[in-house]
Amino acid sequence: MKIKSILLSMSMATSALAMAQQPIYLDRTKPIEERVEDALSRMTLEEKVKLCHAQGKFSSAGVPRLGIPEIWMSDGPHGVRAEVNWNDWGYSEWKNDSITAFPALTALAATWNPKMSAIYGKNVGEETRYREKDILLGPGVNIYRTPLNGRNFEYMGEDPYLAGEMVVPYVKELQKNGVAACVKHFALNNQEKWRGNINVILSDRALYEIYLPAFKKAVQEGGAWSIMGAYNQVWNQHCCHNDRLLNKILRDEWGFDGVVVTDWGGAHDTKESALNGLDIEMGSFTNGLTSESDFTFDDYYLGKPYLNMIKRGEVPEKTVDDKARNVLRLIFRTAMNTEKPFGRGASPEHYAAAKEIGDEAIVLLKNNGILPLDPAKYRNILVVGENAVRPLNRGGGSSELKVKDMFSPLEAIRTVFGNGVKYAEGYRSGRPMYGNEDIIPQNILDSLRNQAVEMAKGMDAVIYIGGLNKNAFQDCEASDRHDYNLPWGQDRIIEELVAANPNLVVANISGNAYAMPWVDKVPAVVQSWYLGTMVGPSMADVLSGKVNPSGKLPFSFQKRLEDNGAHAYGVRSYPGVETKAGGNAAADLAGADVNVGKNPEQEYLEDIFVGYRWHDTKKIPALFPFGYGLSYTTFKYGKPVLSASEMSADGELTVTVPVTNTGSVAGKEVVQLYISDEKSSLPRPLKELKGFEKVNLAPGQTRNVAFTVTPEALKFFDDKAHQWVAEPGKFKLLIGSSSTDIRAKSQFELK
Repeated sequence: MKIKSILLSMSMATSALAMAQQPIYLDRTKPIEERVEDALSRMTLEEKVKLCHAQGKFSSAGVPRLGIPEIWMSDGPHGVRAEVNWNDWGYSEWKNDSITAFPALTALAATWNPKMSAIYGKNVGEETRYREKDILLGPGVNIYRTPLNGRNFEYMGEDPYLAGEMVVPYVKELQKNGVAACVKHFALNNQEKWRGNINVILSDRALYEIYLPAFKKAVQEGGAWSIMGAYNQVWNQHCCHNDRLLNKILRDEWGFDGVVVTDWGGAHDTKESALNGLDIEMGSFTNGLTSESDFTFDDYYLGKPYLNMIKRGEVPEKTVDDKARNVLRLIFRTAMNTEKPFGRGASPEHYAAAKEIGDEAIVLLKNNGILPLDPAKYRNILVVGENAVRPLNRGGGSSELKVKDMFSPLEAIRTVFGNGVKYAEGYRSGRPMYGNEDIIPQNILDSLRNQAVEMAKGMDAVIYIGGLNKNAFQDCEASDRHDYNLPWGQDRIIEELVAANPNLVVANISGNAYAMPWVDKVPAVVQSWYLGTMVGPSMADVLSGKVNPSGKLPFSFQKRLEDNGAHAYGVRSYPGVETKAGGNAAADLAGADVNVGKNPEQEYLEDIFVGYRWHDTKKIPALFPFGYGLSYTTFKYGKPVLSASEMSADGELTVTVPVTNTGSVAGKEVVQLYISDEKSSLPRPLKELKGFEKVNLAPGQTRNVAFTVTPEALKFFDDKAHQWVAEPGKFKLLIGSSSTDIRAKSQFELK
């Protein structure tokens, strides 16, 4: 009888379906909001709740009964991560998930070229789509506040304008593939130490002027379809269910219509998650990469506990309707988008894109004339340093990549310079590890150093390729660096190498700034980054002169850690202190090194004066300033011409400056526009970046570079009035090659 009943029900359902009108949510000719409402009207409460939490490590549920597919996510943003098992953090060991490793986002920012950002988004989007992912977990636009932050390599530098201009093309081109950008980590995740619970305190001015603008541009100009909440707290509430961040700012002020996803395990409370703007909770009851639990996916805060709260009337059902609308909208934009392209796996075109970005990212910091190295002249070359051969796609946490190919610097240098290239390890760092590190015995470090120094004697040149790597406590998720100097005795290695051979080129790889106590002794310094698959060819071509370096620093290199604004105020500002009832810990007031306990808290005491803003205002010179980078040619700036000497409150003006390549080789220059407010009712930085353009000039060629200035570029955030203000008065236009190398000046007045 049961079988007959089932068959009868099936027959009736089939007849009803045949008679029913085709659901609107399947009709792509209908407006997306009509489709969302139609699908929502057909769903049960249980189905709506299931949309709001994970069903696997990188997947959240659809509605199988209605033919609405689940969402598949992948870590990024430098490439599509290898397949991870459904219910643990082990890799699935597929044979078809190898990809192109694209340069890290510090490298992308160092190009100072939004065209490179568009190329990046298009190509990484093609690989994400080919792997049938709906969301790429990136790009990251948290501000570079301290050089100790282990995750800075995933972000776009210290300046909100630069980060904002670079993130928009990435998001737009990525999403043309039917893949959602998930811009992260919203917000104020500017260190990894105690990231899970540290409470950040800052002024609204710092929030709106420094830490939010890149996110805002990603949402309003880039049209980002999803945002990832950060692990930390702000104003005593976790970011993944923070009422002010998610409801008031992201939704109400910016008009965001996409999905808010937690960082994995970033939710901590069911009621707050229900009410405060979170849509999908991922990875609860795990600590990220190292442990599992006995809980099922229904046990998440937005699983059964949420369902039961709704049924008991403790939170309105409207909350799940709002979340389901957002998730359905995302599914229609991605998984159910029948017009999206098919994508492509790792291809020659993707390698070429990675190479082009890497070529423009490398920054020449110092050159006494030794560079470029002529392969006809320099035949016997010693390459020293672990990073010349180390696969830097490994480690780093969630950005770890399984590459199809990885062309090392040593391999590429040998291709360019021939068989006379020798190699010495120089130092050793240990295995790529997450959360722990190998301690290399000093006798091994001494032996490797002595061998390299001995081999350097008598060589035509020495190329040192060291720096940082993706080990824990280096450039790695979940831990910050121990200190500002290079690890594993590298400062001593460099000192002894240049003493043994004065033709030393230091070509370090890192995602962070570091101390250079040897900088006055070495003839050349090249700053590379994690350039991915094509790291070797890009470095070799810059060193040999086939490519003229054109990268500019996206963050300042301090001489000392204490010269950084976040470190100028002691542990209260970084890394934070354990709070006590009624005030700060006594050890904090004494400036002691605090072992933070259960309630860490920090205050951004440098306020809006981050990076070059700090160096300018406090008159503390950087070792290498923001926006700095040399070339194998030279550029001359002419006199700027203004379209008007005055600007009305709703007007604009144009400033044009001629730039000439006065050298003998073609080169690219980043022309930078800074604006200075001569008199303000609130303290302001001496200048702020408000425009830049990268121009390619042949020898002797001149181009006029024009910038349009509007009142928006003149505004600061008045936190008492909670509004952006441009005060009438005189403003200076400063145009130059870096934040400290100003080549042309002009002035106008805002009426």
